[in-house]
Amino acid sequence: MMQIRTAAALAAATLAVSGMAAQAQQAGQGAGNQTRRPRVGMQKLGWRLACQAWTFNRMTVFETLDTLKGLGVRYVEFFPGQKVSKEQDVAFDHNASPEIIAAVKAKLQETNVRATAYGVVGLGSTEAEARKVFEFAKTMGMRTLSTEPAEETLPMLDKLAAEYKIGVAIHNHPKPSHYWSPETVLKATEKCSKLVGACADTGHWPRSGINPVEGLKQMKGRIVSLHFKDLDKDNGDVPFGTGTGNAEAQLRELRDQGFKGTFSIEYERTTGAELLENVKKCVEWFRATSLKLAADMPNTPAAKP
Repeated sequence: MMQIRTAAALAAATLAVSGMAAQAQQAGQGAGNQTRRPRVGMQKLGWRLACQAWTFNRMTVFETLDTLKGLGVRYVEFFPGQKVSKEQDVAFDHNASPEIIAAVKAKLQETNVRATAYGVVGLGSTEAEARKVFEFAKTMGMRTLSTEPAEETLPMLDKLAAEYKIGVAIHNHPKPSHYWSPETVLKATEKCSKLVGACADTGHWPRSGINPVEGLKQMKGRIVSLHFKDLDKDNGDVPFGTGTGNAEAQLRELRDQGFKGTFSIEYERTTGAELLENVKKCVEWFRATSLKLAADMPNTPAAKP
């Protein structure tokens, strides 16, 4: 994850992101009827399309939510530390005050975006530390915590996951991080309930030399959520379906596994107007491809989004 390193860069970014949020809102106006039919595909498959807020880390939480509203994205995965708004220059995370939490919840309601996940976040080494994050997730209505926990804490986290009915999704950063390989995640979670599994980052797998389709096959039955990506030959983020990751084959594999859950769009390198356009392309591709894949499914009732 990249950081803004100079005051000049921050000033330029602030001007840019305000325009991006406005552009996204304009793009989304009048698009409601055009996007409802593609969502039928996602509903039938039991899939939710979110955006990892790190994608817009140069924006505030409020600007990010305005942008997602304009793009027609209904779910967000928050990350710890994003500034709340221009008026409230404080970080949003599990240490936030009740007043800040209430302000973010009001903004979620205003933009019709749901907080579905939180991470990548540390859960600490004790039950008290982990419980604080679970309580925050419960308050926000989140379904999943994306994390890279110490293996010895997994029995305790499994117990909390069952208590709160909130999934613990182990994220894979590239080599040499501990959980870079599917084998490590599978071994670590073999004695856990199905609430504990993988946040499969399908962009970081190729950066570790793993074919993402093969990685998904290995993780069958243990995927809780995804940071879904497509990469170019230099391992940079590109719109879904235009890179080397065989994104449609990834979705087909997940469909065939019967996976139901959340895909978070995450960009880590692109900025500015190009970023907004790329995320828009990802949303359009995901909806269209989901509809295509759902057409091959039996005529069953739609899953709740």
